[in-house]
Amino acid sequence: MMKKVLTYTVTVALTAFALLTLFLSSSVLFDWFGIRAKEGNYVLFVVLANFISSFLYLFAAYGFLKQRVWTFKLLSTTAMLLIIALIGLFIHIKVGGLYETKTIGALFFRITITLAFTVFAYLKIIKWKK
Repeated sequence: MMKKVLTYTVTVALTAFALLTLFLSSSVLFDWFGIRAKEGNYVLFVVLANFISSFLYLFAAYGFLKQRVWTFKLLSTTAMLLIIALIGLFIHIKVGGLYETKTIGALFFRITITLAFTVFAYLKIIKWKK
């Protein structure tokens, strides 16, 4: 029973995180509700990485619910995508590109959350199944 509660809790949290990420990134990309202007100097490739990540999170939520081994690999890939975006952001900053300071913190937060979901997937689907 406890295992099912953990599975459903993580699945709901990952789905909520995915939908929030999808809403926020698509709002900037497609300028819904005037959010693009409120974001200031957003960095397009970071927004695109977040947008792609939102779909990967949704697939991972399904995989987590169904206890599929590929969920760990998908979340690991998502974390790598975000880390590459962070490296790109630092290069962008170094060459004098415009950005918002909050983008750095937001990207670190997103990477941390993604790594936490990745660890959950590893423990719940791979390690505890053996």
